[in-house]
Amino acid sequence: MKNIQLNHSHHHAKNKKYPVCFLVHDIDVPMNIGSLFRIADALGIEKIYLSGSSLVPPNAKIRKTSRATEKSVPFSYEENPRDILSKLKSEGYTIISLEITTSSIDISELPLTGTEKICLILGSERSGVSQELLNVSDFTVHIPMMGQNSSMNVATACSIAAYVITRRMKK
Repeated sequence: MKNIQLNHSHHHAKNKKYPVCFLVHDIDVPMNIGSLFRIADALGIEKIYLSGSSLVPPNAKIRKTSRATEKSVPFSYEENPRDILSKLKSEGYTIISLEITTSSIDISELPLTGTEKICLILGSERSGVSQELLNVSDFTVHIPMMGQNSSMNVATACSIAAYVITRRMKK
């Protein structure tokens, strides 16, 4: 059998949502916001919470990068991320920051049962997740870096983390 490339007409949306959301704080590069919407759509993330200086749709650059997924992925904006986290904690969410710190763990070692509701915190392109948000996190995870650089683009890191987390969720 030949290995033939498929196109968009061959895709059939599953519309499966995992109990996973993103808290996006102080991300102000529109292409990163657009990429986060596209990642959320692709991996079945239930919602994106935007806060602080994060850009918010509608925005032409976000839409171009997201390929219009900002229309299908639920999102909301609230300036203060603590208010969002208080609400999510009261609903039983486990709060996980994606950041390298003195006590962060390799994301592959994150102790998950597969039944948790998870909020993944993503921080600023320049300064990462703030200390204030790290302090309210249940876990802080990092992606081990093998090369010279100690970090990667926030959307790239998010895609890896979200993939690892959703693959460990009960179907």
